[in-house]
Amino acid sequence: MSGPDAGSPVPDIFDPRQYALGIPHDRYRHLRDHHPVAWQEEPEVLGWPAGPGFWAVTRHGDAVRVLKDSSTYSSYLGATQIRDPDPADLPFIRRMMLNQDPPHHRRLRTLVSRAFTPGRVDRFETVVRERARSLLTRAVTEARDGDGTCDLVTQVTDDYALLNLTDLLGVPDSDRGLLLHWTQRVIGYQDPDEAGTPTLGPDGKPVNPRSPASLRDMFAYAHELAAHKRQHPADDVMTALATDPELTAPELEMFFFLLVVAGNDTVRSAAPGGLHLLAQHPDAYRRLCNGEVAFATAADELLRRHPPVLTFRRTAARDTELAGARIRAGDKVVVFHASANHDERVFPDPFTLDLSRSPNPHISFGDGPHVCLGAHFARLQLRALYEEMCRALPAGALHSVAPPRRLVSNFINGLKSLPVRVPNA
Repeated sequence: MSGPDAGSPVPDIFDPRQYALGIPHDRYRHLRDHHPVAWQEEPEVLGWPAGPGFWAVTRHGDAVRVLKDSSTYSSYLGATQIRDPDPADLPFIRRMMLNQDPPHHRRLRTLVSRAFTPGRVDRFETVVRERARSLLTRAVTEARDGDGTCDLVTQVTDDYALLNLTDLLGVPDSDRGLLLHWTQRVIGYQDPDEAGTPTLGPDGKPVNPRSPASLRDMFAYAHELAAHKRQHPADDVMTALATDPELTAPELEMFFFLLVVAGNDTVRSAAPGGLHLLAQHPDAYRRLCNGEVAFATAADELLRRHPPVLTFRRTAARDTELAGARIRAGDKVVVFHASANHDERVFPDPFTLDLSRSPNPHISFGDGPHVCLGAHFARLQLRALYEEMCRALPAGALHSVAPPRRLVSNFINGLKSLPVRVPNA
């Protein structure tokens, strides 16, 4: 441990309920300063069983080291969620690219990269921009016809993220609601508003939403859609995956799962978080709308301040040491992205929203072999949304009317509502 107060109590940053109140930045800073790799207890919460505990990594340099060193910190051994999967489900969960290590991970990433090319993504920019303009125009119009307020999450960003993803994948309009349902079920499982009452297994414990039984309907749909794409090919990601001779049926299932859930929720979480920051910082929003900063640079600063993912877990493959902590083989090691993104050792004035910040080595899309494959598409969507927001609500016209409602989750940095006031035209 380090710092003059190394013997001070270690604050809890595990309990997902605290994240509904806001990111615990005061606790993160205490850990960065005094316990940069800190042991966290893992008690029973919200009906989910207790776990063995884990090491929380809160400094930027240590986080990058963990994310880059897959031979020491494995995604495969225990997968990438804080909660341990049921041992019976682990072989299944390990089939996903996210839960593999090189060299097997490299093969799968190469396969899906063929479908997720920058060229294919860039061709969607016009559609993405028109969608942002349409959704914002409708929300502003409805607000002016009503009580003068709108909810940017329920009226704009949820649909924006979902419809952009389904266009890229090639999902028919009639099936788009299924993707949102699956995302809420898998990502929002800790939040009763998102997941509802958990399904209980024969032992009376909640069934993991990532278990084979819970994903059966999603996988059946993936195969139906793939069969359709083979008969009716188009310029979309599912056609590319369905017609790739090197991709097995189980790999297709897991790619569909990964793209639907991660592809949707990355932007679904980042977009309203960025808009909320702009509403809180009118001077920064004015500079953005007046063209004083580049939208691409601004998007990265908004991602730094509001990363879509809060945590990713690794498992120590061997005994090691990190920031003075002796980590044993088999221990869980969890990177806290929002803490790393606000590390004073790397980011000057980290709580200042500097839309022109450069360099900006945030880890909102991860680092190392698992850096987000869809980062290019996510940035394109966020940039277009912020540009169209400046047109829909110019500088001085974006105001929050109430704090956002946040997701109960120690994994996804989600907002469930973001009410804003719309001035008269």
